[in-house]
Amino acid sequence: MRVTDIETLSCDAGWRNYHFVKLTTDAGIVGWSEFDEWYGSPGVTTVIEHLAGRVKGQPVMAHERIHAELYAATRMANRGVVGEGIGAIENALLDAKAKALQVPCYQLLGGKLRDRVRLYWSHCATWHILHPRFYPPAITNLEGTEATAEQVRARRFTALKTNMFIYEQGSVRGWHPGFAHPFVPELTVDKTVRRNLRAHLEALRSGAGPDIEILLDLNFNAKTAGYLEILSDVADLDLSWVEIDTYSPKALAYIRARSAHPVASCETLFGLRDFLPYFHEHAMDIAIVDAVWNGAWQTMKISAAAEAYETNVALHNFYGHLSTMINGHIGAAIPNLHILEYDGDRLSWDAELFTHVPEIDDGHLIVPDRPGWGTEPNEDAIRRRPPQARSGTMTIST
Repeated sequence: MRVTDIETLSCDAGWRNYHFVKLTTDAGIVGWSEFDEWYGSPGVTTVIEHLAGRVKGQPVMAHERIHAELYAATRMANRGVVGEGIGAIENALLDAKAKALQVPCYQLLGGKLRDRVRLYWSHCATWHILHPRFYPPAITNLEGTEATAEQVRARRFTALKTNMFIYEQGSVRGWHPGFAHPFVPELTVDKTVRRNLRAHLEALRSGAGPDIEILLDLNFNAKTAGYLEILSDVADLDLSWVEIDTYSPKALAYIRARSAHPVASCETLFGLRDFLPYFHEHAMDIAIVDAVWNGAWQTMKISAAAEAYETNVALHNFYGHLSTMINGHIGAAIPNLHILEYDGDRLSWDAELFTHVPEIDDGHLIVPDRPGWGTEPNEDAIRRRPPQARSGTMTIST
């Protein structure tokens, strides 16, 4: 069975677009994967289109060989959007291979260790604040934030994650200077930011109750000194991890040694070579891996290395339902899985875009046994929702 064609499809996903790879074979089997161009990744579609010529005609079963060839062909720039394009192709190959063998993808990854994968409700309050048109009701005060956490508890999730916000004059705005929103290139963290962050976390704890884990995502929104100031201010709060992004393993290890809470990191890294310096420095308690970017087979390698360093893995996932299914299969097969990210707030039309939606029970994903990833994009529904011409962080006004 050989690859005969690779094409990309995209559709409107409210405040962004969803993007998919469709890989066709000479056996009539189609492999699917999902990728992203919204969060600082313009051009992944173009990468996939350029790489498709090297993949057409190759045997689907040889996905590791194909990955090695694509890596070699792009060695001089094999990070960022190039890495994301290769990961998307790898995931589509795995879907086609599993369908040909009539097995779920987790069987290609060594078989499942668990039938259920624990989820955390990501971007809790975030989408209601930043995109209320698509996720009503809008949050304009701390009471709204507290009510959102109550919904997490009502739906029986065991953990939630949140971001940084400023409450002022009857409104709430995001504080994400690491992504130029607002543009504060020095990434300083003043008392106003820290005071608002603490109030936000206290509101979430009040709504969530004492038993739900709260995860704080600081992203790239500070430098080492700022992270240390924040960690000092929240040291007495009940947090299950603080997520910190920095491209300095030594800086992260320095921060971790001074944190009262476990530190999670590395969601923006590509390939085992990027992760190893962080493992060597014992820089984080939980390694976060993006399997949509890296590809499932490569994610398994990174997870195996994490296991050798006594480190658990969390899976980064804030895309569509196909991404959740991909991560669910990987999460089922990883011995050292900590938890899987999932956006509990969904678009009103999300379900129509996929043949199957994730089955969630008490905050856990039930791992599907259908061949492949267990869901496919609905092409008719995708065509009914053409993609936005302008989408992504590149177009956000600051």
